[in-house]
Amino acid sequence: MAAAAAARPALAITMDDVNWKAIPEPYAKTACDRILDALRTHGTHAALLAVGQNVDNDQGRAILDAWNRAGHILGNHTWTHRSYGSPAVTTEWFEQDILKDETLLKSWPNYRKLFRFPALKEGATAERRDTMRRFLADHGYHNGCVTIDASDWYYSARLQQRLTADPAFDVQRYREPYLAHLLDRANYYNGLSMKVLGRSIPHTILVHYNLINTLFLGDALAMFRKNGWGLISAEEAFTDPIYQRQPNTVPAGESLLWALAQETGKFDRELRYPGEDDVYEKPILDRLGL
Repeated sequence: MAAAAAARPALAITMDDVNWKAIPEPYAKTACDRILDALRTHGTHAALLAVGQNVDNDQGRAILDAWNRAGHILGNHTWTHRSYGSPAVTTEWFEQDILKDETLLKSWPNYRKLFRFPALKEGATAERRDTMRRFLADHGYHNGCVTIDASDWYYSARLQQRLTADPAFDVQRYREPYLAHLLDRANYYNGLSMKVLGRSIPHTILVHYNLINTLFLGDALAMFRKNGWGLISAEEAFTDPIYQRQPNTVPAGESLLWALAQETGKFDRELRYPGEDDVYEKPILDRLGL
């Protein structure tokens, strides 16, 4: 599979949070079905990294049931989604936040010990970074690294703001800018992969269970295929040896490729910090009047 992935870029969908309550009506009622239909139409299986407090309710469990039945894997994204990058979050507290999420998620057959740090922040110091790496290893977890980071959450938040101000706003105006953003970020991180590793790895792209993907995930998958990208399952992507790497960077985190590039000390001009954020996307959407 790795050889096939090297022939052309390929990516797997990994989706975070499951903050279904934040999706406005009338889109909320169909969000789960639309997202799963998009994945099924394109024949790919994703990973859903769930925040426990978002799914500890009837609707949240129904979403996990549906994803489990469809053959997607479920992973741990903490109970509260508080960032490990915050000095107010102690290591001990963060460890318990992970374990609390596990107590809920482990009852689903497709649960895997795959953990993703909120906001991709893995420790502001080497001591915090290494303590958490030992904790995850001791509890059988693998880091659910992202190789293609993006700001879909910001596009979604901006769209929701427009709908709040103007319920008649045409949501399709966000389609092309959003797809362009995803493709731009995918090409950037794949370029880093070629420069740092000499190959195009099986990528994992970070998106969220939110309004923008309820509307346009299917279009995004079609766009990637049209532009020469293959679609692979998250479970397959995470078998590549690259996902065992632990970059020696501080602060730790961001895209795995971003961190591996920073570790070399050769790509400072190509790396911004943080790798992705609203400050980069706000001018683009402002210019478009969105």
